[in-house]
Amino acid sequence: METLQNVLNTLGGIVWGPFVLIPLLLGTGFYLTIRLGGIQFRTLGRSLRHAFVDKNEAESDGDISNYQALTTALAATVGVGNIVGVATAISVGGPGALFWIWVTGLVGMASKYTEAFLGVRFRVTDSKGEQSGGPQYYLKRGIPGTFGKVLAFSFAIFAVIASFGIGNLTQANAVAANLESTFGLDPWVSGVLMFVLIGSVLLGGIKSIGRITSAFVPMMIVIYVIGGILVLILQIDTIPAALAMIFTDAFTGTAATGGFVGAGIMLAIQFGVARGIFSNESGMGSAAIAASAAKTSHPVRQGLVSMTQTFIDTIIVVTITGLVIVTTGVWDVGREAAGTMTADAFSAALPGEWGGTIVSLSIVFFAFSTILGWSYYGERSLESLVGRKGTIPYRLIFTAVAFIGATVQLELVWSFADLANGLMALPNLIGLLILSGLVVRETNAYLKFDPKLRASTEEVAAYMRAQGSDWK
Repeated sequence: METLQNVLNTLGGIVWGPFVLIPLLLGTGFYLTIRLGGIQFRTLGRSLRHAFVDKNEAESDGDISNYQALTTALAATVGVGNIVGVATAISVGGPGALFWIWVTGLVGMASKYTEAFLGVRFRVTDSKGEQSGGPQYYLKRGIPGTFGKVLAFSFAIFAVIASFGIGNLTQANAVAANLESTFGLDPWVSGVLMFVLIGSVLLGGIKSIGRITSAFVPMMIVIYVIGGILVLILQIDTIPAALAMIFTDAFTGTAATGGFVGAGIMLAIQFGVARGIFSNESGMGSAAIAASAAKTSHPVRQGLVSMTQTFIDTIIVVTITGLVIVTTGVWDVGREAAGTMTADAFSAALPGEWGGTIVSLSIVFFAFSTILGWSYYGERSLESLVGRKGTIPYRLIFTAVAFIGATVQLELVWSFADLANGLMALPNLIGLLILSGLVVRETNAYLKFDPKLRASTEEVAAYMRAQGSDWK
């Protein structure tokens, strides 16, 4: 077992290292940003309005609203990485790592747009009349021949594995650990509670998940962000110096201080990019699965809505975490303290036990929501391999695995799932590059027709007929 653990750690280090996923994910994001004309910058305002204000997609094809699709993807994405992952990046790469997390998020918005567009563009209607899509479909349907089928099959296999590990076992363990440390709740009790809650939600399928996340996710993000803003208000005089340190250290590295051993510019880039990708999942292909279930009249519209997920995750939630850590001065305590660094930062600024309680509850909420989002990702990936007959068994096993994750420490599974999480990104990124021409062509055409995203469902349908499009 120890040998297998070492092998997995080595392979994971290669896949997530500076020569495979990091340049491929970042490079793909830059490439798509250029080809799409900086779509994340020129359409952000319209995209946020369409995601949270517009209600004109209710009669479109799909299983859940575009807002519910967004919150389902946010549920899976806004997780422990937004709290512990950011702290780890800063504890190793210094404050400058936060700058590279921002860069990763900004270019990653183009990747998220592209994969969500393709998810809707190539989605299919399954035997139950529900929409199914994601890399496991658009790689096979969009790229002809055996190569596309191999890419799709590879993504589906690794996505199913990752759903049980990164999306379940490790998250359930984080919930149980924090409930025990904060409230003294026995892990077995936490396991039973999660078994019941997760099972009751999953039995209802994507519509049940969409209803829960649409109410639950905004609440959990708002609570965490308000807590962070309160900290920053109390530390407002340190914010200018903190921002100066973040931008300076991003290009010069950070000298050793306190428990921090020092870091050069490459370490800041490596950990900033790696943790940024781990947090917002842009380019991983996972969010495209949720986007494919959305009620939308055109792939461009849902692509723009899904793109805002990365903005919310990285530019808002991650920024709050990073600034709280840097402004309170706890960032230099050393890598060993990364797991509690965010909680220590909140506690240093807020009175009494409020800081630690907010972070602990946020970790519980973030991790639980991640389990719900990833359950759908894994289910749809398995369905593409074995059909609808695998749905109910998957839900039952997934629910049972959450109980196991809450009560047992499984380092080997963590390493295996981390590797699978990285490997599922590889076929997706290859597909995004191959299909980028189609995305650019259809995006430019649609935005020329409906630049403000104000066209009605009927007007979009007429436009589609005039284009001779058969994307549905």
